[in-house]
Amino acid sequence: MAQQQSFDWWAGRLPGLPSARRRPGVPTQAAPLPGAPGSGGTEPGTAAPGAPGASDAAEVYLAVQSSEDFDRIRRGYRGFVLPATLAFLGWYLLYLVAQAAAPALMRRQLAGPLNVAWLLALGQFASTFLLTWLYARNARTRRDRAALELRWDTQDRLR
Repeated sequence: MAQQQSFDWWAGRLPGLPSARRRPGVPTQAAPLPGAPGSGGTEPGTAAPGAPGASDAAEVYLAVQSSEDFDRIRRGYRGFVLPATLAFLGWYLLYLVAQAAAPALMRRQLAGPLNVAWLLALGQFASTFLLTWLYARNARTRRDRAALELRWDTQDRLR
């Protein structure tokens, strides 16, 4: 009996099979996007791997990654996302624990058919939209411009 092979989902093929037995329409090697580093594409400063400009581009990207501007952008992102995620997960878990641990409290009527459980559940939706708006505003006012300037600087270095 033949040994069963696993399917490589990313490549869309069975490993070790000749190219004629691969799925039709799936390229044997993913083509790089035009302008991507190392694609030899239309973007200035890019070159195929092994070409003289490839190591220069790698040095530029490594220099950008270790720069203070890049660190500032990453700190700004983490400084918003981590506390916001923890606050939202805490709020959500509080709702779940309250449902399980204090059902009498959650059934308490507030106004007409509206009880504490409904109020907290609607608060989950409101907090989701509020966090989305706050994230977009934070990105727009604190990180987007700095990231765009860093990108322009990187592209200038690659030319």
